[in-house]
Amino acid sequence: MCGRFALTQKPKEVEMFLGLAELDDFPPRYNIAPTQPILMVAGARRGEGSNLPDREAVLVRWGLVPGWAKNPKDMPLLINARAESAAEKAAFRAALRHRRTLVPASGFYEWRRGGNGRAQPFWIRPKDGGMVAFGGLMETWCEPGGSEIDTGAILTTEANADLAPIHARMPVVIRPEHFSRWLDCVNHEPRDVADLLAPVEPGFFEAVPVSDRVNSVANMGPDLQERVETREASPAPAADPQLSLF
Repeated sequence: MCGRFALTQKPKEVEMFLGLAELDDFPPRYNIAPTQPILMVAGARRGEGSNLPDREAVLVRWGLVPGWAKNPKDMPLLINARAESAAEKAAFRAALRHRRTLVPASGFYEWRRGGNGRAQPFWIRPKDGGMVAFGGLMETWCEPGGSEIDTGAILTTEANADLAPIHARMPVVIRPEHFSRWLDCVNHEPRDVADLLAPVEPGFFEAVPVSDRVNSVANMGPDLQERVETREASPAPAADPQLSLF
């Protein structure tokens, strides 16, 4: 699963990586947690002859709420969607067909649990540096009063051989050469992009053991990504038991 990640690149770097128009300025974020706003990139339908990019950036709440939900408080916090079953799940089926997105990130955090129930956090980043784009899903939920809330989830798949010793799941990585196909929900149905949902190849990521300071969302500085000696750390952040359903 992916329960924390970071985006520390400058807006201009994000624009260039994702082929976006100019973004508003934003600070580096070293410890992005569920229910916080996250940046997603969606396909945009432009009129013929438009010079604008066919992608647009949106801020969404991390934790997808299906459009049919009556009350988000009655729903599990859907921060992740299993790639293997998203097309069959009522919560994700429509978003996978119509609202696929990219989630820019510098990397993500994962915890390796020890035999005593304690856990060592790792900062998992592209081995060659730079950014990565996770596969995401977006849904807009309408409140009874009429206001709309954009929400989203990150797709996960089985961990590759490098990361399996840390955790069984990892985010789906969409490579730049596949951005357009992934975002084109008009011409490409879920079956047409199913090949993109496989684990990224071994060697793409490197896992850096880091301090358990990342466990607290109150800690947000670059020191969270500094390497530490591997050891048995304090318990990982408590997961909402409902998350295990997805």
